[in-house]
Amino acid sequence: MMNCCGLVNISGCDCVSPSVPLKSIEVELEVRDHVATVVSTLNYQNKEDKPIEAVFVFPLPGDAAVCHFSAKMGQKEIVAEVKEKQEAREEYDDALSSGQQAFLLEESDQSPDVFSMRVGCLPPGESASIRLEYVTELAVQADEGLRFCLPAVLNPRYTPQATAVQVNSVPASLVPYSLSFSARVSSPRPISKVESSCSLDPLQFLNTDQTQATVKLGAGHKFDRDVEVLIYYKDAHQPTAVVEAGQASAKPGTLMGDPVVMVSLVPEFPQSVMSSVASCGEFVFLMDRSGSMGVPMNIKDRKQTRISSARETLLLLLKSLPMGCYFNIYSFGSSFEHIFPKSVEYSQQTMEEALKIVGTMEADLGGTEILEPLKHIYEQPCIPSQPRQLFVFTDGEVGNTKGVIDLVKKNSGSHRCFSFGIGEGASSALINGLAKEGGGHAQFITRSDRMQPKVMQSLRFALQLTVVDISITWDLPKDVSVTVLSPPITALFQGQRSLVYGQLSGQSSEAAEGCVTVKYSLAGHPTQNQLHFSLKPEEDTGLTVHRLGARTLIRSLEMEGRESRGEQHTGVKEKVVALSIQSGVSSCFTAFIAVNKGDGEAIQGPLVRRNVPTPSEEAGEHEGRQTQNRARAPPHGRRSTGRDSTPLPTCASWRTTRPPSRAEEGDSTQPEVKPPTCDPLLQLVSLQNASGFWMLDSALAAALGKTSEEVEKSKPEPVSHLWATILALIWLQGFQTDAKDEWQILAGKAVLWLQAQNAPNVTECVDAGNALLGCRVQKDALGL
Repeated sequence: MMNCCGLVNISGCDCVSPSVPLKSIEVELEVRDHVATVVSTLNYQNKEDKPIEAVFVFPLPGDAAVCHFSAKMGQKEIVAEVKEKQEAREEYDDALSSGQQAFLLEESDQSPDVFSMRVGCLPPGESASIRLEYVTELAVQADEGLRFCLPAVLNPRYTPQATAVQVNSVPASLVPYSLSFSARVSSPRPISKVESSCSLDPLQFLNTDQTQATVKLGAGHKFDRDVEVLIYYKDAHQPTAVVEAGQASAKPGTLMGDPVVMVSLVPEFPQSVMSSVASCGEFVFLMDRSGSMGVPMNIKDRKQTRISSARETLLLLLKSLPMGCYFNIYSFGSSFEHIFPKSVEYSQQTMEEALKIVGTMEADLGGTEILEPLKHIYEQPCIPSQPRQLFVFTDGEVGNTKGVIDLVKKNSGSHRCFSFGIGEGASSALINGLAKEGGGHAQFITRSDRMQPKVMQSLRFALQLTVVDISITWDLPKDVSVTVLSPPITALFQGQRSLVYGQLSGQSSEAAEGCVTVKYSLAGHPTQNQLHFSLKPEEDTGLTVHRLGARTLIRSLEMEGRESRGEQHTGVKEKVVALSIQSGVSSCFTAFIAVNKGDGEAIQGPLVRRNVPTPSEEAGEHEGRQTQNRARAPPHGRRSTGRDSTPLPTCASWRTTRPPSRAEEGDSTQPEVKPPTCDPLLQLVSLQNASGFWMLDSALAAALGKTSEEVEKSKPEPVSHLWATILALIWLQGFQTDAKDEWQILAGKAVLWLQAQNAPNVTECVDAGNALLGCRVQKDALGL
């Protein structure tokens, strides 16, 4: 069942009703270090001759803490209260049936990153401004930038059953309301730059030390994409702690009445341990092949679709795996397939077999049903001494988000999960939730982003030795105690931030200090990192830390509630409702409700509903493609190798290699091969052998931009494999420096292979290779 997501009335075709009451959205972003506060003002106007109810279903960041909702009509402002969800709905319905104005905001039951807003009984000619505020943490990207995303695109969420919120989505060009966006950034460290996928006006610094700045969207911005902002600080991501004073009106001993501390931990692993990487593991790749994966990654380059980018990424991953590990590749849509019945040992033969099938993968499996393949993967027994690493690639158009995340959490002890959200509108709740509950790392790939660097960073994390025995201890003054609000940390990665929230009880002097210590074991080495911090509360933080702490505890309790039954579930729900009402932060069990209980007369006449649309990437084409593909998808749960698929007309990316015979080693008269034009890096990578070396043949010569004769003539004797491999490494270092993140791991395999050959003439080969390719790459730079 397809459930369209988002405020427009669509009648019959793609025509948008002129009666949509939402006219504009104004967004103000305030970033303090790595925490963001977002205030959105939605301006409504009823131009019809009858009272209306406007319904708007829209996305928010999945980890946002929604903490304020209010409505203003003329000079009158009504601030919403948080109430139990069913009670709020009944109060809203009662208000509308009695002709009163009412406003309701609630989180979707299926996914915490989808909200619905209902503006009821807006009289003819009346205007209303709705103010929505939330706070969220900013994730650290591969290049150390902090990522903020204002979701605008809400693509259809596919669910096997008709359970999702029914909403409308239209192509972005037809969205009948405007967006304005401005940001203010402040940090203890200087701001080096602010970038965006959208056009921004120049960054304006507010002080000489460049720790405060403002920026806004450029003129003429079209509401056709998520607004993604990347913020870079100098000397970024140091461990920090922020203590925030409690709310003066709240009772001491409660979460809002006591101080709350937010500790940002950035572990630094010992260099001696970091130099070694795992040489084993079971790597399971789960690839989305639903119809929406056929959408272009970038509207400026329609040839590069999500699925084609995913195929290229799988090529890099397969070439980068360590010898001796195990792997398998699953793909899913309405059904799912796998290449091997169970994970197989990584070798030249199994890599070749996998690459042949990867090269045929298309976005042709229908809807996005990820739950069944995940269940099947978890049913497979783990391989002893081969830690399981699960890589999930999806555009995130999943309706049963909570069920998927619960399944990953249930199996979190058996694996680590690395997730990748592809394209505009990918569900942040799904992508972040998979990684958080699976002890892995999440990445988002949008618009002009290349998928490969981000995925290879996650592979480096997966190849890091697993951190175990993680614990956190607090050293506080004797009259101060801490109640930790965050769930236990289950994964640590070099240089990646982990946040811990704690409620502080008791009295301390302003000069008092606390200390938090994170202890863990890495490769058998007990390690610890400490952070000392002042217990003096910071001023003017606006209860941001309290709300983020409350959100963290609420999400943990909600997860506990989904796992519990009967009275236990009821008890968890009561805790969540009480905490949500006390903190003013939304939850799956509560909603914001505001009723205008003025002295005016009740609004007369039948109430007409008007649905407001959200933009969807190529909504009509997108939706139709999924419907068509779903119709021709194989029966649910079919598992095949896909060998009957038609190969794609791709470049030599899918040419596989094998060790040459002795006769071939001495043969320099092989016919010249001219592969189709493609990415030069992928062309070279596709020729690498599983164990790390390159063969000396015409395909390699073509990838290097040379003829076989030129390569053979320059070769020191008698070192065919050695010569070919050193040439490939020189070319990568000399011509693909900017893409080093993509080829660094597979180059490391090549270096290990070279070292194992113990060849005496490596220096001679490097000198000859530089001369042939016109480079000046030093032997040391190659890792030799």
